[in-house]
Amino acid sequence: MNTLTLNPGRLTALGRSELTLLVRNRAALGMAVLMPLLMVFILRSSLGGTESAEAVGEATLTGGIGMVLVLVVYMNLVSAYVARREELVLKRLRTGEANDLEILAGTALPAAVLALAQIAVLAVAGAALLDVRMPRNPLLLVAAVLAGIVLLAGMSAVTSSFTRTVETAGLTTLPLFLLTAIGSGLFMPADSLPDLAASLSELLPLSGVMALVRAGWSGGAEAHDLLGAVLNTLAWVMITVFAVQKWFRWEPRR
Repeated sequence: MNTLTLNPGRLTALGRSELTLLVRNRAALGMAVLMPLLMVFILRSSLGGTESAEAVGEATLTGGIGMVLVLVVYMNLVSAYVARREELVLKRLRTGEANDLEILAGTALPAAVLALAQIAVLAVAGAALLDVRMPRNPLLLVAAVLAGIVLLAGMSAVTSSFTRTVETAGLTTLPLFLLTAIGSGLFMPADSLPDLAASLSELLPLSGVMALVRAGWSGGAEAHDLLGAVLNTLAWVMITVFAVQKWFRWEPRR
């Protein structure tokens, strides 16, 4: 990328243009808005055997936050990046004043705002409906969500590099979705996995973010666990930045 600076005016303009395209694509907008809600209901049913009702509620809400991040940010943005690349939008934008980071961030901005809005509604309304206490450490929860958005926006750019068409985005995003759902504790507690699998699951891209989300909601996490989650998240962010710089495609394959 040519520079890492961000111009708020250009970023807002790019985000507004991307939001217009998202609103016009009713299928993509409906998927981004409705699918996380459906997955939360499925998640609530799958956790029905948990002993404490409050524990079920907290697991549902934290898992729901993870679902919003994966579905709204990651899977939605892979399709967006591929579509803009194939339509030569990215190529045209690079010939203007906007730098590479502004183009990528501007494209991701509507998805990020939509994810934040859904998570806010989920946290407030979900806690009330499930009779769960509000987050014990809201600042940590917010930081975890923002870190997750940055990480998944970068990973969506990487995944788009290996996605030929919008139609195949559902296939290329499936591995991370399944790994996160099973290994990062969205559908089941990670500690319910066998010892080796549980240890390996801690290394997954979103495991650090989800550990911070759970710590922000429930509190009481040990300092070394929080440190491990932060280091995992930072490591994956750096890996993702390197991968985007090396492999992201600005033009269609020929």
